[in-house]
Amino acid sequence: MGDKSAIEWTEATWNPTTGCDRISPGCDNCYALTLAKRLKAMGNAKYQADGDPRTSGPGFAVTEHPQSLSLPHRWSAPRTVFVNSMSDLFHARVTDGFIQQVFRVMEETPRHTYQLLTKRPRRAAKMAALLPWPKNVWFGVSVESEEQLWRLDELRKVPSAVRFISAEPLLGPLPNVDLAGIHWLIAGGESGPNHRPLDPGWVRELRDACASQAVPFFFKQWGGRTPKSNGRELDGLLYEEMPIPAERPSPILVQLS
Repeated sequence: MGDKSAIEWTEATWNPTTGCDRISPGCDNCYALTLAKRLKAMGNAKYQADGDPRTSGPGFAVTEHPQSLSLPHRWSAPRTVFVNSMSDLFHARVTDGFIQQVFRVMEETPRHTYQLLTKRPRRAAKMAALLPWPKNVWFGVSVESEEQLWRLDELRKVPSAVRFISAEPLLGPLPNVDLAGIHWLIAGGESGPNHRPLDPGWVRELRDACASQAVPFFFKQWGGRTPKSNGRELDGLLYEEMPIPAERPSPILVQLS
């Protein structure tokens, strides 16, 4: 089923696939892996297959859920939807045919805006010509440190109306980041009992890069023991800029008293 989301930059989640494997440092404290273990223990049918314990965990094997494909058709009111908050659609164990089905559903429901995020953009770029890319599909990559900046080159190959970066959890600086062809950047710190600290300088550097390259900037959280532990303010402001497909967005800043 789809769920309302507490994630600040979206409204709902839709998980036609579940499960994943850790492939880079940003995955070390994966919230979805921990949640899948809990959902398995609760008897949730979508989280009963176990993944490789070296890279995954209980209830977190990559699994396709065809029964979930009809859900967006049943949502009458338009909504912004984060696709696969509990998986990565471009994981090698998700078949080409199922990825095409997911894209077909998004194409058939233009009233919704879909946000896809991957750590596997090479596969997305290779498949790009096989998929429809309607205006309501936004596509992004996770970039947690300088070592993952190569993902931006793959992202630029994808003909999405909005290409975005999720620099969360931000684990190091992204110096001189080139935002050519990028329409949005989200930054945030890690949360949970093993969270790694976020240097304010890294965030300011990204904010300033976005300002100089006319890219909307969204600061999600400082992180901490819980996502809300240390708030969302950066130098006394909330940064909540959002992209507008095919248009130049206007900055949205909220001055805090």
